[in-house]
Order: sequence, then structure tokens, then C-alpha cells
Amino acid sequence: MKVKPLADRVMVKLEKNEAKTAGGIIIPDTAQEKTQTGLVVEIGTDAETIKVKAGDKVMYDKYAGTAVKFDGQEHLILKMSDIIAVIE
Repeated sequence: MKVKPLADRVMVKLEKNEAKTAGGIIIPDTAQEKTQTGLVVEIGTDAETIKVKAGDKVMYDKYAGTAVKFDGQEHLILKMSDIIAVIE
């Protein structure tokens, strides 16, 4: 199955950040701040509005998007306006 976002939406694969304290204690995801970076895997059909491409690493608004689980991995479907930067 393949997911293709519509209009000005972009599907982003979330990056997992494993946090560890100086003493070696692993902090669980539920106690961490929500990650705000991810990798673009699919873009919508509105090529004029979308300024990123598949493979770009992006930064997005903290509480933006709709979380979906696809192929056993967490993704977000964001509007292009929620993406605030491309990380190079």
C-alpha cells in the first residue's frame, strides 16, 4: 500500500531521538519533548505550493499535523505552511 498526500500536504517520517542522561539512564519517549524534525517521504499534488521534495530533512511546528502509522513507523501528514525550515 502507498500513501499519497493530497493538495499542499507533505508526509514526514519522524526521527527517533534516544535521550540518555549523563549517568546512562534512558529517558522514555513519553517524558521527552515531541520531536520537531523529520524526513519528507511523500509530497502532495499541489506542486506550485510545495517547496520541499522527498528526501529533505525538515523542521515543523511543534503541534502540527496528523499522526499516522504506516509500514510500522510513525509519520505525520503536515500542511506545507506548518513546515518552517529545511535542514541542510
